[in-house]
Formats: sequence, C-alpha cells, structure tokens
Amino acid sequence: MADPGAEKPETAEDAGTAEDARSGEDAGSGEQAGSTKQDTPGYELPLLLFAGFRSLIDQLHAELALQGHPDVRPAYGFAMQAIGREGATAVTIGRRLDISKQAAGKTVDRLEALGYAERTEDPTDARRKLVRLTPRGYDALARSAAIFDQLRATWAWRIGPNRLQALESDLRTLTTDTGPGPGPGPHTLGATLDATGWLSTD
Repeated sequence: MADPGAEKPETAEDAGTAEDARSGEDAGSGEQAGSTKQDTPGYELPLLLFAGFRSLIDQLHAELALQGHPDVRPAYGFAMQAIGREGATAVTIGRRLDISKQAAGKTVDRLEALGYAERTEDPTDARRKLVRLTPRGYDALARSAAIFDQLRATWAWRIGPNRLQALESDLRTLTTDTGPGPGPGPHTLGATLDATGWLSTD
C-alpha cells in the first residue's frame, strides 16, 4: 500500500515547470542577470544545435525508410518543400533554396527518377516547364510532417513542454534578429539553407 506521506513522482511536465522556475530565479539573481561570464566554450553552441538537428533528421529518415521511403535524403525534403503544392520552375526552386538553376535541375532530376516529382507543361507559358510533386512526393511530405510531430512530442516529454516552447521561442528570436549585437560582424542570424550544398544528396 502506498505511503500517503510519500512524495508524488515528478512527471516530465512537472520537471519542466520546476526547471522553468529555477531558471527564472537564476536569471533574476545579481551576477547571472548582468554578467557576461561564459560558463561553456562558444564552440559548443553550434555543435549542440547541429547535434539536435542531426538527431531529428536521422530519426526522421530512419522512420521514413520503414514507412516506404528509403531513398529520401534531407536535400530532397527541402527541394520538395520548395516545389510546393502549386509547382515551381527550376529557377524558382533554385531561388528558394539559394542554389543555382543547374544545381536545382540536378536535384529535380533525382526526384523525378525516384518518382517524387515530374516535369509538366506550364499552362501559362508553353516555353516553360513546371516541376510538380507526384502522389508519392505528397505522401513523403505528409509522413515527414507526422513523424516530426511525434519527435517533437518526445522532446516535450523529455524536458517538459514549457521548456521546449521556450527553446523554440528563443531560437525563433535568435534566427530572425537583425538588430545590433555584442559580437563581431553584422548581427544578422537569419539565413537561407543551401540544402544541396551542405546536406548530401548521395
């Protein structure tokens, strides 16, 4: 029989709430609030951010493979997003991914070979070709969205939903902030992603 005086086990949400409170207390304390003291090396931040990204992407593609899409690569996902529901030309895809028309064309070639996209006539201009997603392409994107929701739920369970929401909010602020900052160079952290440049398509 349970001891009525025993402490209730801490849930993930409770842990996140308690940690939020402790973080708030730390932020309000004298030295912490106004101090520029660095408690971790600066190089760890990009490594941690990339490790988090890579963890999510690796888990996504492992699950996609189990669900019938073993050939999808990270760059293909970005390219399919760039194609969108209405379709797009190679020039538009390249601009959305911040890559050349030639690089976009090679990625489209691969998507076409795998059955995720197709080139069609542009109804507004017979001289142009539109790249459109196939049903298989739409299926891959829909499954990716569902898997990302599951992965986010797992992170929320591990650190608490409040802490995860705060993390997302902070990252959103940092990656769209163009104001002056204390560091070297322009404090512009928003950036386009060269999907085929640093995420391998092989």
